[in-house]
Amino acid sequence: MKNRKLIIFGTGDIAQIAKYYFDIDSDFEVCGFTVDKQYCASESYEGLPLVPFEGIETVYPPADYYLFVALSYAQMNKLREQKFNEAKGKGYRIASYISSKCSYLSQFKAGENAFIFEDNTIQPFVKIGDNVTLWSGNHIGHHSVIESHNFISSHVVISGHCTIESYCFLGVNSTLAHKVKIAKGTLLGAGVVISKDTEEDGVYVTNRPLKLDKKSFEIKL
Repeated sequence: MKNRKLIIFGTGDIAQIAKYYFDIDSDFEVCGFTVDKQYCASESYEGLPLVPFEGIETVYPPADYYLFVALSYAQMNKLREQKFNEAKGKGYRIASYISSKCSYLSQFKAGENAFIFEDNTIQPFVKIGDNVTLWSGNHIGHHSVIESHNFISSHVVISGHCTIESYCFLGVNSTLAHKVKIAKGTLLGAGVVISKDTEEDGVYVTNRPLKLDKKSFEIKL
């Protein structure tokens, strides 16, 4: 039964996906969308009202509605943080979505505006801050800490006792060894293996794939 009313900030893919998940796997009823006035290209989105964020509290009072910020990792998560803080400043309670199909085994509750997809394994003693997105299929090892305002994409392996400081992006299939600290503002590209602490605002990528001077049909598999 849907017993809480929700407004979603955003009109992109992530907002559309958020509505889908809240619809099928939560007790939130999505009642409308909001973005900054300059981005209100129409009066509706996904068949629901689209209201300018400026003055939204007069249409959807914070006492009656929750708000969820469905934005990407733009500006290393700082845009999502900005709207998260603005929504709280307007008095909104901030919703989280944690898939019923993830294995959430930590005794510590995730923070506000969490967006945790299906097939995540979150082991005991893991701590997750505010405004953290965990796309599908990640492993978050025991005693690890994911601080606020982070984006973890799919099939990332975070080993035990790791720390992810704020404003980081971890690319698809990246891997962290045991007791690694990912410093504030770190960007990890797809498939990177990190065995030592990173530097603040560092960018880490793998070597480019090597293209052989052969055609695929010449290779015996």
